[in-house]
Amino acid sequence: MPQTQVMAPPAMAGRLALHRSLLIGLIAFLTLVDLFAAQAILPSLAVRYGVSPAEMSTAVNATTLGMAVAALGVALFGRRVPRRHGILASLLLLGGPTALLSAAPDLPSFAALRVVQGLCMATAFTLTLAHLGERCAMRQSASAFAAYVTGNVASNLVGRLGAAALVDHVGLVGCFLGFALLNLAGVALVHATIDRVAPTAGGTGAGWATHLRNPVLLTCFAIGFCILFAFVGTFTYVNFVLAGPAFGLSPMQLGLICLVFLPSVATTPLAGRIVAAIGARPTLVGGLVLAALGLPLLLLPSLPAVAGGMVLVAAGTFLAQAVATGLVGRIAAHDRAAASGMYLAAYFAGGLRRQRRARPSLSAARLDRLRRRHRRRAGRRRRPWAAPASRQGIGRIASDVCLALRWARR
Repeated sequence: MPQTQVMAPPAMAGRLALHRSLLIGLIAFLTLVDLFAAQAILPSLAVRYGVSPAEMSTAVNATTLGMAVAALGVALFGRRVPRRHGILASLLLLGGPTALLSAAPDLPSFAALRVVQGLCMATAFTLTLAHLGERCAMRQSASAFAAYVTGNVASNLVGRLGAAALVDHVGLVGCFLGFALLNLAGVALVHATIDRVAPTAGGTGAGWATHLRNPVLLTCFAIGFCILFAFVGTFTYVNFVLAGPAFGLSPMQLGLICLVFLPSVATTPLAGRIVAAIGARPTLVGGLVLAALGLPLLLLPSLPAVAGGMVLVAAGTFLAQAVATGLVGRIAAHDRAAASGMYLAAYFAGGLRRQRRARPSLSAARLDRLRRRHRRRAGRRRRPWAAPASRQGIGRIASDVCLALRWARR
């Protein structure tokens, strides 16, 4: 039975068909939904394992380590991997550790399974980006990559809300088993839609050297590092921040905070059209500036201001990510799997770096000091955790903007 191609052949230029955009976004959603789901249930997981918020956050975010390693692996060896078979195998294997999370006996086991999840997700993610770059016409590629990043945004929103709802209704075990079923749905979708493409023969050494000599690609890699660094610093610990003494949000209210990603679902698909209208460089700079404008709002002692800042940061970073991802796929004239793997390795390395720097801020002693300070200043609503993280986020996104402006002057 013939398969429906997710991507049109390169000869078919022009705007990407709506149904293909939806398919691309759905594949991205089913690939990455596990990445964000566990972040919404951090408090429940911390109670289950009897650990501090910092320890649980580190275990949940261990996926970033697996994703960075897998991205480098695909960059080295992905040229010889059949795209369809590699994506299918990765998503099929992903269901295993996702289901086993429901029975993880201790925190090290949980963290190890999250690393394996990261390996599988990043392999599927990187091979799909390479497939899109190889199968899209130049005019279609910006819309294709924007559709994929939109699926990423949707997985962020729906994954968090879905995980919170499942934990409330069926518990942690049922939650992880439900997400394992979503992984299998991804296998079925890829099997039905992605066409077979023969792998490219040859080594990757020359391709790596060529990519590393390309200043535009190097700029994209650096921007990818900074994007996830700032994003993790802003959003990873938001549940603990908003549930703390400064705001005191209930679990239900925390779940609704995930809706700050909803505007990004609408704005990210526009990246392809904006790039076609004004070019990639102004669009990239605009996304980073938008994110930078949102960060100062996180310093204000007002929940609407904080939520508005989170909306701007999410919309700006996802827009910039869509543009940077598309640029890597278009600029790399050959060995796109290596280029995509190098970009994602830099991207996830930014997340790892931010995790390491943010971890000490959530120590028990720090929390106790913050609570005492809050009680002494009764009647004043302050954001004790957000200021340091937000200042670092502002600096990192400012670095993004400088990199993009430097590239734009070339």
